[in-house]
Amino acid sequence: MSVQGPWSPHVRSSLKYLVLMLCVCSFVLGGAQIDSQPAVTNVVTASLGRLALVKATEPTASGRQLRLNGRLVNGAWQKRRDLIGIADGAIATHLGVDLGSTGDPSEQPVSWFNGANQGMLTLPAWRYEHHRYVDISPLGRQHEWQVTPQGSVLDLTLPTSQIMAVRQGRQSWGDRLVLDLSKEASWQVSPATNSITVTVDAAMDTGALSAFKLTPTNSLKGANITSSAQRTTLTLTVANHLKPHVWSLAEPNRLVIDIRPDALRSKEILWADGVQFQQRYVSLGSQRFPVYTLSLDANHPDFSLLPLWAFPDQAAGIKPPSDLAEQWQPIALINGGFFNRNNQLPLGALRFNNSWISGPILGRGAMGWDDQGNVIMSRLTLAATVTANNQTYPIDHLNSGYVKAGIARYTEHWGPQYTTLVDNEVVVTVQNERVLQQRTLGSAGQETVPIPPGGYLLVLRSFNSAASAFAPGATVALTQQMQPSSFEQLPHTLGAGPLLITRGQIVLNAQQESFSRNFIEGRAPRSIIGLTPTGQIKLIAIQDRVGGRGPTLPETAQIVQKLGCTDALNLDGGSSSSLYLGGMLLNRHPRTAARINNALGVFASSPVENRL
Repeated sequence: MSVQGPWSPHVRSSLKYLVLMLCVCSFVLGGAQIDSQPAVTNVVTASLGRLALVKATEPTASGRQLRLNGRLVNGAWQKRRDLIGIADGAIATHLGVDLGSTGDPSEQPVSWFNGANQGMLTLPAWRYEHHRYVDISPLGRQHEWQVTPQGSVLDLTLPTSQIMAVRQGRQSWGDRLVLDLSKEASWQVSPATNSITVTVDAAMDTGALSAFKLTPTNSLKGANITSSAQRTTLTLTVANHLKPHVWSLAEPNRLVIDIRPDALRSKEILWADGVQFQQRYVSLGSQRFPVYTLSLDANHPDFSLLPLWAFPDQAAGIKPPSDLAEQWQPIALINGGFFNRNNQLPLGALRFNNSWISGPILGRGAMGWDDQGNVIMSRLTLAATVTANNQTYPIDHLNSGYVKAGIARYTEHWGPQYTTLVDNEVVVTVQNERVLQQRTLGSAGQETVPIPPGGYLLVLRSFNSAASAFAPGATVALTQQMQPSSFEQLPHTLGAGPLLITRGQIVLNAQQESFSRNFIEGRAPRSIIGLTPTGQIKLIAIQDRVGGRGPTLPETAQIVQKLGCTDALNLDGGSSSSLYLGGMLLNRHPRTAARINNALGVFASSPVENRL
């Protein structure tokens, strides 16, 4: 039995904390004194852990959830002998661990409550299937975590912490809040338009809660703090175009929340051989744009690219990017082409293993590729005709939500049935090159027709004069040719537009690709696929410029050109712009990401079966 003194543990902790704070009083709230990016010195290398990793070829335990101080969160993990790895995105998202730059995929420098002059801790890392795991054992030992696998859940119990005070300081670039902690604590950040939510896994001292009074500024307009026995949530109201940079320091323990227009911190991580992630600012004149890039070796044997869509049994439908990743299991993805948000139908080219999920429209830009590293980008059309009773007619679109007067064709890749898109459509059912039936339907969205297996529907819109050629029993012949014809040799296609760069020259012509004036003149976040002369494929997301909105299309082309791309295709943007890697959205918080219809996925060793 231990003998307790007259002071409670809480009071003793407070006195110890006060002494520490007096020792570092010159450090408080000074913009120059607090270094958010300490030098990488005295790197700790876990040699024994790396040796165990080399010898262990398969995990001995694994799961998809973490129990953080009793709270379940999603996060892949696995145990390999003495190593316990958590997906890098999960430790960053749920624990607040800062992942540093690295040129070695088997090493991951991390920072979590480091001293001002302390270097990063370098942890062993490994890729398994579609995640990259970081061994947290050394970090856990350093900070007295209890880490225990419990079936498919990994229990993480961190020492109890308390927020002793919240302090506000004004910097030349914006506002800073500092949370003084009795012990290290995990945290999560959730930004949204004009607000930032920071949740800390620590209770807040009641005296500190009542003592803190925010002084509103032009940047930091308000703060609401709520606290329970284990967690404290700060909801901050901020001005337009401001973002958070949240980081930690030790000796004493502090959580620093910087609210500024240029919150992005540059880093470069070789995530796997052939896959490199980079985030940084790219300048165009006086304008600075945050750019997130995945660079892929197109000829690397371990990786392949595939088009993805929300529901594999139909072309219609949308899902959050993270749900799309959970369904298809890629290591990375970027959102793809356009779609109609009202009826969730695709508006552009999507071709998987030579099968059209959705056909191209309006001669817009597209990318075609195969599994041997051959990639082309160009404006794409699909020239098709249908002949019946010696009459030949053009087919305007294939499996598309884009409608116009004429004939459209719908195959079983559209789904098991077709629902009318405009009033008074004439729908012709064709199977085995013969017309089975012809029906004239009523109001849009009110009637459906089954699509026959191996057959298709011809939908005549404002073109009743052609209906007589497609009487039941009539023989039907199809022709179809992609232009440019070089696309025919490539099994996969993803279309969006406009085309930005060809052979090093900016060829942007959004009017030619029939984009609206609002789209052409808009400023918004962008997603892009780019090619470099060295054989790299770049998946690029560009967010809002410092102090303003996202890039225009001409600015997008210039930024991509600065990244070394000699060919580039613009994808859907705005709230759809989403770049995902190993379980985490890189360019935005998941709650700010819109649902999408399709994407480009990066797979390890082609694990996806042929679903068509």
